[in-house]
Amino acid sequence: MAERTKLWIADKMKNLMKQKPIDKIRITEICKVAEIERTTFYYHFKDKYDLVAWIFFQDAEGTNIIDVRDAAAGLNKMKQDILFYKRAYEDTSQNALWQYMLEYFVTAYSELAKEMTTSDTLNTELLFSIRLYCYGSVGMTKEWVLRDNITSAETLVQMMFNSMPEQLKKIYFG
Repeated sequence: MAERTKLWIADKMKNLMKQKPIDKIRITEICKVAEIERTTFYYHFKDKYDLVAWIFFQDAEGTNIIDVRDAAAGLNKMKQDILFYKRAYEDTSQNALWQYMLEYFVTAYSELAKEMTTSDTLNTELLFSIRLYCYGSVGMTKEWVLRDNITSAETLVQMMFNSMPEQLKKIYFG
């Protein structure tokens, strides 16, 4: 039941973001359109930015981050919901989507590196490379969503993988 409620609220938020930027949307408005009480909203999300991040996490869930086709499918999913993602990326608040994405990908790449190296910890240089790569990839994804109507998702992902630091390529691609 809780998952269904979150999906309902998320759908209403996406519809609102088709009409206006996130900074112009209030919790009261989300609750009104979703026909829920404020307490229901806050039971599921700490704020509207948490809701936007949750939508991204739902879209990204299950994506194999080191497979070109799978990662490109994730980007194509973003393109299908382009207005939502444009509005989310245009937001420059302290809780902007790119920050949630950065945290998501740094964690995902770090956990994958631990798994592939059979190690419980990663050294400082490797963590730096992961963060550097994720900053660049999230930034390029943002640029792609906001300004690029030409480059295919597959090409973008392949260029990101090609730009990955060598020590990461060795871990993720052998």
